[in-house]
Formats: sequence, structure tokens, C-alpha cells
Amino acid sequence: MVYRYLLFLGLILGACVKNNPDPAWLEVTEWTLEANPTLNGEEGQLTHKLTDAWVYVDEQLIGVFEVPFKIPILKEGAASIRIYPTIRVNGIAATKMRNEHMVPFEVSGVFVKNQTLTIAPVTHYKDNVNFWIEDFEDINIKLTDDPNTSSANIILANDTLKWFNGNYYGKVLLNAQDSMWIAYTNQDQQLSIPKNKQAMLEIDYCNSVDFTHYLLFVNSNGTNENIMRTMRQSPLSTLRWKKIYVLLSEVITAGPNNSNYIQAFKAFYDSTISNNLILIDNIKVVYF
Repeated sequence: MVYRYLLFLGLILGACVKNNPDPAWLEVTEWTLEANPTLNGEEGQLTHKLTDAWVYVDEQLIGVFEVPFKIPILKEGAASIRIYPTIRVNGIAATKMRNEHMVPFEVSGVFVKNQTLTIAPVTHYKDNVNFWIEDFEDINIKLTDDPNTSSANIILANDTLKWFNGNYYGKVLLNAQDSMWIAYTNQDQQLSIPKNKQAMLEIDYCNSVDFTHYLLFVNSNGTNENIMRTMRQSPLSTLRWKKIYVLLSEVITAGPNNSNYIQAFKAFYDSTISNNLILIDNIKVVYF
């Protein structure tokens, strides 16, 4: 649906340029995520993957575009411009969503025929956002390996593919003996997240073997498990750090009432891979 809309929009923009050979141009660079002074560092490390932008000019939606971009604007003179930070939900390119946890970038500008107005958008987390963060900078990790089923363990590390933020990350190594990793948020780290409001898991990761994130509902009836997203492996020769935004709110809204929530992770040894490696960092649950 989104892909068709963008394709249609591209055809319109192309036709507009053809019919109006002297438009003004709007150029938007990649996003910068900065600290919100009001939060006093509560937002943790400022890694991001804001790949796109919703663009409004004088309150009119121009479209959704992958940054950086340059588009024609069929307007001259002063205008108000508002750009919303946009993510690809669950890493899917066709599923683009405004990140409601971050403020839009707003600026006034003047469009001049045949000239380019360049904007470098900046955003930060809103004042009223809540966070649960595991950035592995504390010796007390907020994830507990399942003592009954997990033969592999998560440890603090900084020795492989060093991350560019902070000093440590979580590392899991799987082999024929330590063939399963299951870990949960510590019981004292349960979250109460409201329904019908955007809630997101952010995670930085680097993995040569698949691992899966689960959301666990905890209430008086026990614990229910929901698979949220599997982070697919990358070849050892091309391992790199990636970031993903996993939408939690749809599952939470459809789930049982009066529940708290626990994050969980699971992975299994793959004998076809010589080095079963999982690195994770900056696990961040963001919600209102």
C-alpha cells in the first residue's frame, strides 16, 4: 500500500516537473538525532536509523521520501516546512511509519524558482517519552539466561567488531555444546505499557546466526509469549552492526488487559556456520 502510494507520488512529481520546467527545489539531508536536555540523558545512546521523512509544506502533505532527497516544490515565496522522522517498522522498506516518540523538524524557508532550499533535519525524543534501556555499560545485565533451558550465556564484551557508542555490548557464542540461548528481562524489570499508544523496541545488533525477540505478557493467569521479530543472520564475511525498530503497540493493544511485559530473546546453534555469533547493544523500549 505504501509502496503504491510512493510510486503514484513519484509519477505526479515527474509530471509536475515536466509541466512546470522551472520549479523550486527542496533538498533534505540525512537525519541527526540529538539529546533532549530535558531528559538528562535518560534516552541512552543516540543511535538511530531514521531512513525517511514525511514532508509537509504549509500544512500540505508533499509525500514520504527516503533521505537524503531532492524534490520539486510548485510554490514560490515564504513557506512553513515540517518534516517528521520516519522509520521502517520491523526493518521492512514498504512499512514506513512516523516515529511519534520524536519531535518533527520545523523551519521557515523561502522557495525561489530554479533554486534549491537545503534543510538538515534534526530531531530528539519528546519530553513525555518513557524508556527501558539495556546498554551493557553496567556490570549488572538486565537480561537473565534461562537456568533450565539456556546452555549459552550472554556476557559483556568489547573485543569483536567494537561498537561506536559506549564501551561494552552483549555477546552470545553458540556451539555444539552450548547450542541454545534463551534470556529474559529480569523480573524486577517488568514494564507496564499503555494500550493504543505507540510503543517501540529499538535494538542494535550484529549476528551470524538468527535470533528472535519475544514479548511476554505477564498477569495473574501466567505468562503468554508472542514472537515479535527474527533478526536474520549475515554472512561472517560481511558482518556489520545494524539497527531495527520493532513495533510493540499493536500486539500490546490486542493483548490481555492488566498485563506487564517482559522482553525475551532466543537463538539456536546452526552447524552450517563456523562461528555462531550474536552481538546486541542499546536495547531500548520506548513508550508513552
